[in-house]
Amino acid sequence: QRKLRELKGHISTQSKKNFLLERDVRYLDSRIALLIQNRMAADEVKELSSHLEDINQATNDYYPDGERTQLYGNLFFLLQNEPRHIASLTRLVTLGEIDTLLQTVMFTLYGNQYESREEHLLLTMFQLVLAAQFETTQEFSNLLRQNTPVSRMMNTYTSRGPGQVYLKNVISGEIARVIENRDLNLEINPLKVYEELRQERMDRGQSVDDFPQGVSTEEATNNPLVRAAIEPRVAELTRITSRFLDTIVENRSSTPYGIRWICKQIRSLTKRRYPDAPDSAVCSLIGGFFFLRYINPAIVTPQAHMLIEGAPTQHPRRVLTLVAKLLQNLNNKPTYAKEKFMEELAPFVDANRARINVFLNELCEVSDFYENMEMDQYMALTKRDISLSISLNELYNTHALLRQHLHVLAPGADSHLRTLLDDLGDAPPLVLRNLNATMDLALFSKWETPILSDLSTLAADNTLTQHDIMYVETKSILVQIIRSMPHLKYRRYKPENNSAAKNDLLFVAEQAATDKDPMLVRKGIKVREMLVELEHSGAIDSNDGYRYLTEEILHELAHLGNLRDKVEEEILGLTDVYKTICDYNGYLSSQIETYKAYLGNVRMQSAMPKNNRKKMPVGVTVLDPRPLQSRRQQQNAQQRRQEASPASVDYRLDALERLGVVCKSNIPENRQDKVYFSFSSPCPASYVVKLYYKGREKPVVNMDLLLEDLLERKHNRIEILDLEYVHLSVVRLLELLERKFVC
Repeated sequence: QRKLRELKGHISTQSKKNFLLERDVRYLDSRIALLIQNRMAADEVKELSSHLEDINQATNDYYPDGERTQLYGNLFFLLQNEPRHIASLTRLVTLGEIDTLLQTVMFTLYGNQYESREEHLLLTMFQLVLAAQFETTQEFSNLLRQNTPVSRMMNTYTSRGPGQVYLKNVISGEIARVIENRDLNLEINPLKVYEELRQERMDRGQSVDDFPQGVSTEEATNNPLVRAAIEPRVAELTRITSRFLDTIVENRSSTPYGIRWICKQIRSLTKRRYPDAPDSAVCSLIGGFFFLRYINPAIVTPQAHMLIEGAPTQHPRRVLTLVAKLLQNLNNKPTYAKEKFMEELAPFVDANRARINVFLNELCEVSDFYENMEMDQYMALTKRDISLSISLNELYNTHALLRQHLHVLAPGADSHLRTLLDDLGDAPPLVLRNLNATMDLALFSKWETPILSDLSTLAADNTLTQHDIMYVETKSILVQIIRSMPHLKYRRYKPENNSAAKNDLLFVAEQAATDKDPMLVRKGIKVREMLVELEHSGAIDSNDGYRYLTEEILHELAHLGNLRDKVEEEILGLTDVYKTICDYNGYLSSQIETYKAYLGNVRMQSAMPKNNRKKMPVGVTVLDPRPLQSRRQQQNAQQRRQEASPASVDYRLDALERLGVVCKSNIPENRQDKVYFSFSSPCPASYVVKLYYKGREKPVVNMDLLLEDLLERKHNRIEILDLEYVHLSVVRLLELLERKFVC
């Protein structure tokens, strides 16, 4: 058990490191563009290349003080333990804001990917968002199809550790088999095949009179040579897709629990909202998540999911795309209107549709986790070591979004969320990228009253989901009662007829309500009242004897009855997970080393005179071919130029106004002639701007500037640099500094 806990801790720590490395790779990628555009000085490049080592050394000015840090700890404890707030927020933010929010939620707020408490809370948030999506979608055909926060959430969730490990263990082998055959051309689009045959004839010097240009799709389809080329390709494509399908179906039990549980929620919500929907339509929605948003993207772009090294070549890439299209057609009812050539594969689709529906239904057969949530939450309240590793901008961005939508998230004055946000006030502005340090935020509750994990509290103030949560909680309580009362026999709850099924559920509630155990009595009374309320709301129907609720309870009992702790098997599986995450860490580290090598080349270029700069390939260290004496002469000349550069340059206020550097002045006119500015560069790409008042020894304003900060402001179109007494133009200031201090 100790080894298992340690392994899970290592996995979570490594996942966080990978997330931070990905963030740094994106940062360096953007800064490289600035380096190229502005030909930054050598020492500035050096400072950027060492960015990864000193990124966490932000000044204390940007950290929240002790009191605010405690409030943030209270806030994020509340957000983590009451998923309804984030669930509501995801529906309020714009599509431009959702990705940043989800990144914080998936990898920071619930970043411990193998800790059951956090995983269960995250999945509860999914439950709330899915329920609201089903409630607000008017047409069945639009369910989970559009680009919504729900679809973005699904995509982001599958990118977590367990989902990526499954892809590597299950389908990467089949992808590799396709990639290995670089010359395998399985194009079946008649127009493309027609052009291929025509080009082959031209390459061999043969006549193309019987292959005229500009033919229609129908003409290409009816060409006998095109037909002869397509038929064996269809057979081979079918065979490859069958291998993929067999592998996926046979490894159903390896599918991560969270992904299977989301599939289960989609099925449950669909059957409750649309009881007349055929099983094929329900399976189409499940497949829309499992295949369209999880499996198929990995097949089409395996390099993005770390399943292969480098992008596939042209022919294998097209084969993988066609495989993904074919798998998707198994889940949908294809019309072939847009891609009529895919109709060639209709026999394969028809032969496997029933099989895929069975697989998707079996994928949903997992137990719920609600029974464990209450203990998880109480244990969390007793701990003092719950913390998040969170960046300043993640902290401040989440704060700002919550403040922006506070009137919807917490309309009541007595809301805990409103109390915390009122105490925190407005969110601080986001800090510059090089100051965006990471802090360990201790989480704890501000209130003595425990944040209960009763599912009904999760939908408080949310009319969209309260009956869905009540339905789930009713099922959970009935399962708990049955498992807590072993003298009850499971066979009593098999719905032999509607009346028996209804009476069985009421019988279970009555038995608990009259038991000697006070806890069972409270549960029995509560679930009896909930059954009545659900029937009044229309969530369940007494005419069918609560049939679907009873069936779900039977499924849960079957799963829970077969569950056993297999620690050794779990350790073996998680060891593979840890290895995969470490491999990804190595890949990210190599990416950063590549960028460092590139920055080394830019550093070498920047040290040369501009007229001597040569083009260098990215990521390659180029040795200077000149003799040693010549290189030393060049270095000495450069040193003399640096020594000759002015130590400081002074300007009167009116001179800077004429140059356009000062664009606004708050200095009284009668004092302007006694004010002057001093600019200095203690080292390349580092500047000091001082504002002096004649007669005073110390400057009124003293500001340190880095070239990268000014370039970032220019790139982000922040035109003004506010020095309190004057406003400086960023563009004109850059021009002045380059003219005076850059060789």
